[in-house]
Formats: sequence, C-alpha cells, structure tokens
Amino acid sequence: MTISYTLKVANSHFGGFSKLLFRWKGSIYKLLYKEFIVFMVLYAVLSLVYRQLLTEEQKRLYTKVAQYCNRSTDLIPLSFVLGFYVTLIVNRWWAQYTSIPLPDQLMCVISSNVHGKDERGRILRRTLIRYANLSAVLILRSVSTRVLKRFPTMDHVVEAGFMTQDERKNFESLHSDFNKYWIPCVWFTNLAAQARRDGRIRDDVALRLLMDELNLYRAKCSMLFHYDWISIPLVYTQVVTIAVYSFFAFCLIGRQFLEPLEPGQEGDLDMYIPLSTLLQFFFYAGWLKVAEQIINPFGEDDDDFETNKLIDRNLQVSLLSVDDMYQNLPPAVKDKYWNEATAQPPYTTATAAETLKPSFLGSTFDMRMCEDTEQLQPAEASPSMPRIHTPLLSRFLAAASPAISIKHLGQGSRAHSHSRHPRVDGSFPSPYPNRSENPNSVACIEEEEMEDEESRAGEPTTTGCHLGGTQPPEASKTQRKELPLIQVKAPSSESIMADQPEDWEP
Repeated sequence: MTISYTLKVANSHFGGFSKLLFRWKGSIYKLLYKEFIVFMVLYAVLSLVYRQLLTEEQKRLYTKVAQYCNRSTDLIPLSFVLGFYVTLIVNRWWAQYTSIPLPDQLMCVISSNVHGKDERGRILRRTLIRYANLSAVLILRSVSTRVLKRFPTMDHVVEAGFMTQDERKNFESLHSDFNKYWIPCVWFTNLAAQARRDGRIRDDVALRLLMDELNLYRAKCSMLFHYDWISIPLVYTQVVTIAVYSFFAFCLIGRQFLEPLEPGQEGDLDMYIPLSTLLQFFFYAGWLKVAEQIINPFGEDDDDFETNKLIDRNLQVSLLSVDDMYQNLPPAVKDKYWNEATAQPPYTTATAAETLKPSFLGSTFDMRMCEDTEQLQPAEASPSMPRIHTPLLSRFLAAASPAISIKHLGQGSRAHSHSRHPRVDGSFPSPYPNRSENPNSVACIEEEEMEDEESRAGEPTTTGCHLGGTQPPEASKTQRKELPLIQVKAPSSESIMADQPEDWEP
C-alpha cells in the first residue's frame, strides 16, 4: 500500500516534518534497521578486539592500518556516484507511473462516438472498453508480482470477467514467442471498424479519434513492458553497491578510537560510540536502500504501486462511463448566474479573508513611471539622426568601412601601405569615393592614429610604401611628423588600380 502523508504537510508549521519521523510503515528505519544493527555489531567487535586482545606492538600496527583506511575513505567519490544513481532511479520511477495505462480518455471517446441505446450498442461499447482493460491486465501480469499473484493463470482472468471462453480460445490459438498483450488491442480495432460499417460510428473522423486514443493507450502498455525489459545497466548498480560497502568497510577499521603511537602524544577523545560515523552510515546506506526500494515499483514494498487497486478502479469507472452514463444527461437549465454580469461564487466564514486580497495583475502593474511628461512623449526616428555606438562596438563597425584605417593592418607580408593627402579641412579623402563613410568612426580611428604616432615618437621610423614609388627616409620622417599616416589593407593591386581616385597622387 502506498504511504500517503500529503495532508500532514499541507500547511507549513513549526516541526512539520518532525512528526513524520515517528512513522514506522514505509520509513527508513524499517528499511535500514537490519543493516544498521550489523554495522554496529561489527564495529563493537573490532573495538573490543583492539582494546582487550591486542598487545602494544599489535596496537601500534593496527593504528597504522586504521589511519591508512581512514585516509582511503576520502578517495571514494561516494556522494557523486550515489547521488547521480538515486536521481536516475527516481526519474525512472516516476516515468513508470506515468506509463500505467488509464482508460479515462478512451472511455469518453467511446461513450460519445459509438452510438446506439439498444442491446447491440451496449455490447459494442462495453466490449470495446473491456478489451482495453484486458490489455492492461495482461501487461500488468507480466511486470507486477501483485497482479500475477491475483491472476496466476488465464483461468483467473476469464473468471474475473476480463475475457470470455471464446476469446481465450482465440487468444491461445495464436502462437507467438513474445508477449501477447497487444492482441486485445487488435480485437478493438477490428470491432471499431465493424461498428463504422454498421453505422454505429457515424463518420471517419470519429473512427480516427477512437484509433488515436487506442494507440496512446497501447503505447503506454508497450512502455511498461520495455521498462520491465530494459533495466538500468547492471554494472552501474554494482559500482554503486561496491562503493557504499567498501566505504563503510574502511570506516569499520579506520573510524576506531585509537591510542596515540607515542607515549607522550595526545590522542583523540575516546567516545566508544562513533556518532558521526553512524549518522554517515544512516545517510549513505539509507540513500542506497531508497534506490533499492523504488528501482522496481511493481513489487510488494510499502511504497510500490497499488496495481490491483488500479485494475479495479479502471474497470469500474470505464464500464460506468460507456454504459450507465451513455446519453444519461441531467436537464440543461439556466445557471445561477444567468442574469449576472460577473459571476462571484460565495465564500464561507473560514475563507472570507481571501476576498480582501487584490487580484494579481502583473509584476509591473503598480510600478511608478517618471513624472516628467517630456520623457513620456513618443520619439520619432529620423534618418539624419546619428547613431550612437559604444566605444567597443564602434571599433567593430569601423573595421567594416573601407574609408577607415586600422592601425598595424598594413604590416603583414600581403598588405600595402597607401598615403593620402589631407583635404583643406584636415580630413583625408577616401580611396573609394562611391562608398559612404561614418564620421564618428573616422574621428575615432584618427585619434587612435595620433596616439599611436605619439607612442612611437621615440622609435626609429621606416619608409612608407607608396603606390607609385618610394620616398627618401628624410622626407618620410618629415611627413610622419606633419601628418598622420592612414593605412588601408588592399586585397590586391588590381582592385586598388580599379578604385584609384583621380585626386590620389601616385
């Protein structure tokens, strides 16, 4: 039986979880008490042997071994391995529960699309939903020990009303080496197709909806089978188990209260009972027991799924839906709030305080805006309005313009330097007159060039490479002092000659 304590933790209060610590059924104490007693007994035996039976020389040797074992516990990544394993187990546990087939959606589709109040219509609807429940029983018999104990043979399935004798003969006449839980689903599809031909299902859209819901139902049955077939790799479970057991085997030896090796050396406090080690065993070994309990939730542990209760519920609810509730509707009348613009259900005295709380309208609903009305006026974008870029962004944007030089760009082996004469206003003409320039970017690069010239004032200068020839070193030095050089990296000499402006001196 699943242990439910949801009501106990509905409200948070002082010591809320503390009351759960005194439960026995489904508790960690019930899972772990045997291993805990064995660990305490082994620790006590080693402690008595060390204190009463060993000689002084043997005690010194045991002390060295114990110190080695205590250091070895730090080398086992127990928290990482065990935590990841338990997380995987818990996710798999919940996924298996969501894969249990429930007929709720299917029974609603059958009740609304398989028509007929006569006996033939009732038989069709009840048979369809019974086939769906039979498929679930067959798959649960294959994965759940509780269901298998309830229906150990097919005779018990027939006796329970999930299958008739003729259906059993047909079922057993089909020979297959694999699980045959899918056979009732095939019966379902054939019977639905016959109902469509007979006009019980009025159109193909309704038949398609019925088939889609059946496929979802069958897919969950198949997923349960595959969860039971494909387990978590055995090596992973073995690694986690060996890690936990070896860790506490080292703790049995290394966590003993030992006498100091030297006569005058101060030893640790002898408490006889290793409280911290026992708590560590309780946490880590309990963690492993949790994974052991929920790795297969279709067993008979306290927190395993109540599959027999699910079978009873599904059969009862589904038959009630497709038979007794078929077109059994209460009269449609005007509701209580027919003439009211806003429906407001009443509150009791215990919940009247909730009406005083305002409704949530959004996190920015009560945010105060700037009182300056000019800041709230809409601003129209103008093409002539200059764009403002951050200094870092302007460097990248400047590199995209051919009229902008980047320092040190022409120092490579494939780069060519080109000097340009300044205009009257002190700016430099672009070697590409047909392309637009960004004034802000050009000014930014010119400032960088000036800073670069100042930083290299004390260094020996080299001659600049011109498009039409070379200059003497003295003329080059004079030009560098008077005007900053702006260098452009040309991809090839042909593109330079093609784009060379008329006022560019060779």
